[in-house]
Amino acid sequence: MQLSFLRPLYARPGPWCSVYLDASRDTHDARPALDLRWRALSEQLAADGADEPTIAALDRVVRGHAPMAGDYGFAAFATRGRVVLSEYLAAPPLRDLAAWSPLPHVMPMLAQRGEQVAWVRVLADRTGADAVAVSAGGVPRRAQVSGRESYQLRRVRPGGWSQSRYQRAAMEAWHHNAGDAAAATADLAERVGADVVVVAGDVRATGMIAAQLPERWQDVLVRTDAGKRAGGADPQAMDDLTVQTIAEVADQHVTAALDRFGMQEDVGAGLAAVVAALQRNQVDTMLIVDDPSATGQLWIGPAPTDIATDPGQLAAVRDPQRVRADAALVRALVGTDAELTVLGPDEVPDLTDGIGAVLRYVDAATPGRGNG
Repeated sequence: MQLSFLRPLYARPGPWCSVYLDASRDTHDARPALDLRWRALSEQLAADGADEPTIAALDRVVRGHAPMAGDYGFAAFATRGRVVLSEYLAAPPLRDLAAWSPLPHVMPMLAQRGEQVAWVRVLADRTGADAVAVSAGGVPRRAQVSGRESYQLRRVRPGGWSQSRYQRAAMEAWHHNAGDAAAATADLAERVGADVVVVAGDVRATGMIAAQLPERWQDVLVRTDAGKRAGGADPQAMDDLTVQTIAEVADQHVTAALDRFGMQEDVGAGLAAVVAALQRNQVDTMLIVDDPSATGQLWIGPAPTDIATDPGQLAAVRDPQRVRADAALVRALVGTDAELTVLGPDEVPDLTDGIGAVLRYVDAATPGRGNG
């Protein structure tokens, strides 16, 4: 999981208000219930020492966010009178939560986000295509390709000497439109760094588009005849295939990270080893088992790599702070451009301390099991 979208949080000094709410609109009294639960959380934040301008900024965002249909959650992070980041959650949080702390409490949001996959989906017919792309950070982009009107778009059978000319004109139009759609698809894929490209719709159009995509996108291409551009068409089959494909690619990312970790012969395993590697800007990807009940703590200083299991390790830091371990770890990952993989307890049951790291390099001083 890329964490660059969190950088604005660490560009500002704390302390931080972190709020997680079940914002579902599945009952007639959902809005009053949300207001009551938010009031209780805001009173808790005030009692913990949060300043009034920051609570007021959160109040505006929580009460004023655009509602979604069905069950969903909402997370927001604010400091010094400003909400710096807010995000919808695909499902309600395990429980409503409000925290006032030196660092933002982002792990519940990251655990629910899971492995992020950048993708492009193109819905095409012989007259053009509609494309949407989503980056690993969740930022959407769109493109539309309209058919060229100067060419006949249907193959007809007029008979006589002109039949072959009509057929060629239709085929030429299809190829032009597919070429334009392929160019738009490749442009979107480049912009978001796509891990998968789904081309859906008319079977002839998808074939032509696929054939004209640059070679680098051929290996991540999935074709389907599900979906139609016509108004009122049911998108469910196309949506289901897209979700399934993205989930499969996400699983492949997790498996690849675990395989890389397993090849390190136990270096980078356990909390002490990961913290030491973060101090040395050595972590490529951190693996952590999702544990909502975790209460462990670490010590930090002002720099992302000022992180330690004991304050004595931060001799150069004046007045180190004791904070949630997961908050300190994520700040260090963001500050060193490292990635995160959140795992279920059954995926790595024997992972030391529930944490490990795939390292960028290994040297004689690299900590791990067996060498401290």
